[in-house]
Amino acid sequence: MASMHFIFSDTVVLLFDFWSVHSPAGMALSVLVVLLLAVLYEGIKVGKAKLLDQVLMNLPTSISQQAIAETDGESAGSDSSPISRTHHRWYLCHFGQSLIHVIQVVIGYFIMLAVMSYNTWIFLGVVLGSAVGYYLAYPLLSMA
Repeated sequence: MASMHFIFSDTVVLLFDFWSVHSPAGMALSVLVVLLLAVLYEGIKVGKAKLLDQVLMNLPTSISQQAIAETDGESAGSDSSPISRTHHRWYLCHFGQSLIHVIQVVIGYFIMLAVMSYNTWIFLGVVLGSAVGYYLAYPLLSMA
C-alpha cells in the first residue's frame, strides 16, 4: 500500500508505470521534469489570459457597430459580411482558447497526481516550478 504522508525517498513511480524512479539521479531528473511542467503550466495560464485580452481588443465592441459595418460592406458589394467574418474569427479564437484550456487542465492534473505520490522532492519541484513560472510569466501580462 502506498504511503499517505510525505516521505524523502529516491524511489517513486510517477504518473505512468514506465516513469519509475530508483536512483538519486533519476529523482533529480524527475524533479526537473515536474519543475518544468509547473513552469509550463504557469506560462500557459499567462498565454491564455493574453490571448483572451487580444481577442477582446480586436473584436467589435457593440452590435450597432457591427450593423454599421455590415451596411457599409453590403454597399461596397463584398461577398461575405463583416459580421460573418467577425463571428467566424470569434469561433476560431474560442476554439483555440478551448484547446489551450484542455491542455492547461491536463497539465494541472498531471502535476496534482505527481504531488499525490507523496514524495517530498517531487512536491518541492512542483512548488519551485510554480514560483519560477509565476516569476517569469506574469510580468509578460503587463507588456503590450
